[in-house]
Amino acid sequence: MPPEIPTVRVGKAANELGSKVGLLPRQKIKTMIARHMIRVTGIADLDSGQIQPASLDLRLGPNAFRVRASFLPGKDSTVAQQLAELKYDELDISGGGVLEKGCVYVVPLMEELNLPDSIVGLANPKSSTGRLDVFTRLICNNNDVFDNVQQGYEGPLYAEISPRSFSIRVKQGSRLNQIRFRKLNSQQFDMPVRKVSDKDLRKRHDTDKLADGEAEIRNGLLLRIDLAGEGDGSPIGYRAQKFTDIIDIDRPGHYDPNEYWDPIMPNRRRRIILDPHQFYILASRERIHIPPDLAAEMVPIDPTMGEFRVHYAGFFDPGFGYTEHGHPGSKAVLEVRSHEVPFVLEDGQVVGRLEYEKLAEKPDVLYGQGGVSNYQGQGLKLSKHFSTGT
Repeated sequence: MPPEIPTVRVGKAANELGSKVGLLPRQKIKTMIARHMIRVTGIADLDSGQIQPASLDLRLGPNAFRVRASFLPGKDSTVAQQLAELKYDELDISGGGVLEKGCVYVVPLMEELNLPDSIVGLANPKSSTGRLDVFTRLICNNNDVFDNVQQGYEGPLYAEISPRSFSIRVKQGSRLNQIRFRKLNSQQFDMPVRKVSDKDLRKRHDTDKLADGEAEIRNGLLLRIDLAGEGDGSPIGYRAQKFTDIIDIDRPGHYDPNEYWDPIMPNRRRRIILDPHQFYILASRERIHIPPDLAAEMVPIDPTMGEFRVHYAGFFDPGFGYTEHGHPGSKAVLEVRSHEVPFVLEDGQVVGRLEYEKLAEKPDVLYGQGGVSNYQGQGLKLSKHFSTGT
């Protein structure tokens, strides 16, 4: 285990993160690593490839615990205490192991945190994780909510993992979720963080297009479903097959999509009926662009507008959708699941919205500029694990 880091040291180091509030860019995440606010269990080091423009990929540790049910530790308990009561199997995944669909697992992560009082953490599944219908949430000690790390938190992190459509193979170091860090000021400690207002979004769209065509802004940028297609006879979506082989999380471009997905072709009515409990990959009508000083998050549809859920992996890094011509170039790929009843989706129906948040400063590298960016410039696209030549 790494040595304990005195709180006073972290407090002083927090000054190096600057005074501006907002989401921290990659250069400030590097500062957090250098100052031991983010550290790694055991003898491993952080991999530079984990650091995204405004987030950090988290890695699975060597052991996975199968549990009877999802849980939260609550304010007065730790994850380890809850695991002692709820686990009934332990898997060694250091060299690889299978997580079965329909089961719930808790995996200690390789990264730990030692946050100052001015920083909170927020987590999401990675895009590829969401597109495989792998339900992944972050858990930490003494907390009664998922995917949020309270200010001043010191301790381990855990991923709750529940594959829904496909069983998956993972190993130590596999990356299923990511965390971003928000810098607060003293007034924000007890107040909700303010998103970029609709007024400011409309001004931004006039100068730096947020979407192709007219942007419909109402509590964020509204996104509509595309069920018309490109007019070339290509699919407008995919539906997950029920009986498939395992997918190895760490084998990109390896799998034939025809063995895992049924294509959905366009029809004259420009609509589809969602089957209950089935998983679909669809795309937005809009092509979007996230400006360099902003990040965005997909907000699920209001349940009063339909019994379905869109987009489990909802974080968009700065620079997503940027093209060399400066025009929005990437569709939002939507992970869709209907709930208890069949539901009709019509072309152009509103299915979600993007909320925007300012960064404390622009990242030194944008999405798509360095490293591998699997979804820059995307239209309708499955996860990176599937080949595109079939």
